[in-house]
Amino acid sequence: MTRPTKFLTRRKLLIGGGVAAGTAAVGGWEMLARQCDGGPVIRSAEWLNYRVQRALIGNRLAREYGEEDITRLFYVNGTSRPDTAEWVHLFQGDFSDWRLKVDGLVERPQAFSLEQLRAMPSRTQITRHDCVEGWSAIAKWTGVPLARVLEMVGPKSNARYAVFYCADQLEQTFDGSGSYYESIDMTDAFHPQTILAYGMNDQALPVGHGAPLRLRVERQLGYKQAKYVMRIQLVDSFADVWGGKGGYWEDRGYAWYAGI
Repeated sequence: MTRPTKFLTRRKLLIGGGVAAGTAAVGGWEMLARQCDGGPVIRSAEWLNYRVQRALIGNRLAREYGEEDITRLFYVNGTSRPDTAEWVHLFQGDFSDWRLKVDGLVERPQAFSLEQLRAMPSRTQITRHDCVEGWSAIAKWTGVPLARVLEMVGPKSNARYAVFYCADQLEQTFDGSGSYYESIDMTDAFHPQTILAYGMNDQALPVGHGAPLRLRVERQLGYKQAKYVMRIQLVDSFADVWGGKGGYWEDRGYAWYAGI
């Protein structure tokens, strides 16, 4: 893969409208309709757009590729290695003590080891990663379908979103938290191509790409593919989740739904 000679920053893309014109048009309108202050006309239009987008896409699969299409060099974007004491300790122990906590609006909160996740029925898919900064790459991902994990914990009827809390710490935010997090709705959570990946290109998931576990939600842009996942919480709204917009970049103006 040839990396572009000059990337646009996320902020510049937002200011320039490149992302806003595309992803915001099909954004997380249900959440935004409750939270934005754009007035009833804008909120109703946003909700309508979201519903139309869901009706058009339905449960459609993202395109999958062949082995010959795999990109030789897959750019590491964002955090390349978390530096928190907790993650470093887990890494030094080959993640034997790592646990994925799944809680919130579930009947049976659980904590899964990496070995437990690897023992579950898996899915392997070769898909294209599209970054908001303008580059793409194709890789083979192996992991457990998120639907399988959710079935084991039993989502409650009022669960609407899955929130993914990650180990990487980014710049300090307005609320004093630098932790990366992301979220998807339950439609994407139960989509067959939404997996918790622990393998990449027939190898263990590399540190730079999110070891030991990352989210792959193949019908959305790269910033939704949370790396270094430590916890999944099911919620009915984002009101009490950090900036209230459903994600680290969303709290800074990104569209919540980044469908492609």
